[in-house]
Amino acid sequence: MKYRRMGNSGLIVSELSLGTMQFGRKMNMGNLGQQETTALVRHAIDRGVNLIDTADVYSLGESEELVGKALGGIREEIVLATKCRLPMSENFNRSGSTRHNILRGVESSLRRLQTDYIDLFQLHGWDSHTPLEETVRAMDDLVRSGKVRYIGICNYLAWQMATALGLQERLNLHPFVTAQMYYSLAGRGLEDEFLSMAEYHDLGILVWSPLAGGFLSGKYQPGQPPPEGTRFQENGNFVPIEREQGFRAVEAARRVAERHGVSVARVSLAWLLTRPAVSSVIVAGRRAEQIDDNLAASDLELTGEDLRELDEATRQEIPPYPKWMVLQLDVAEDPRPKVLHPERYADGGPWRDRREFGWQG
Repeated sequence: MKYRRMGNSGLIVSELSLGTMQFGRKMNMGNLGQQETTALVRHAIDRGVNLIDTADVYSLGESEELVGKALGGIREEIVLATKCRLPMSENFNRSGSTRHNILRGVESSLRRLQTDYIDLFQLHGWDSHTPLEETVRAMDDLVRSGKVRYIGICNYLAWQMATALGLQERLNLHPFVTAQMYYSLAGRGLEDEFLSMAEYHDLGILVWSPLAGGFLSGKYQPGQPPPEGTRFQENGNFVPIEREQGFRAVEAARRVAERHGVSVARVSLAWLLTRPAVSSVIVAGRRAEQIDDNLAASDLELTGEDLRELDEATRQEIPPYPKWMVLQLDVAEDPRPKVLHPERYADGGPWRDRREFGWQG
């Protein structure tokens, strides 16, 4: 296992971490009980994982309870992350990023996890019904109280994240240091705006669903129903996938996997570990062998040829505006990056002047 700094903090985390949505029986996402949970948690820790990510909403608190018991006696050896914001009941005040719900949520999570502090406390999404200042002040209070060590977000737009960071700086509050976001070979939308914003602010990306809900396991075939017992067969599309693009990603990853003698999933995870701003990639599974195969991505060194093949098969030909204009001006037309970073242009560069393409009618 290799380790990285967690965003703009001094905390060090394993570059592959353990997700826990499969723990508990109230979401039909794995249905693992205490014995299976404890076995998988200890198995991952024995193989170098030191970051475990859960959430209050996973099986409506059951996942946190199972994780808390699984960590008995070793809690202080790992980095424990959880979340709040999504509804925990029909009570409308038990939802959102309000001061009321954040303070209630952290106390409930501390109790279920059987701990007196949370290493990383994350907002599970943007709340358009609550003033942002109320939210960031409440999160700052948690850090100052000692109940939370670091704070992060999940599933924000780039402008939302930048606005929050700017407000925290202006008010002299503890900043968000991580963003837990969906990112995969089959879904590279994070690169449109969020990823460059994260790089600029030294924000650590924690990648959720790195295998696109299991699609990048390579188990699925075009025009065929999903195999029995797979996540797509049991739960459908966990993340939206443009199928044609998704199968191109799978086939490219399969070609790379055959060259290295590894699984398609392992290649897909190893690609994410080469991406900028990524602090840790969250993996999950119902069996120890699944966890082992995923964690082995830490040791897979993709070649330049591998990365070019994966990139060419999965990137957007023309990024959305204004990104294509930013790249046009900052990369294609500006001579300075070619002098400052010549290695990036060894194979022609990351972006070509669009005028070179001419009319493609």
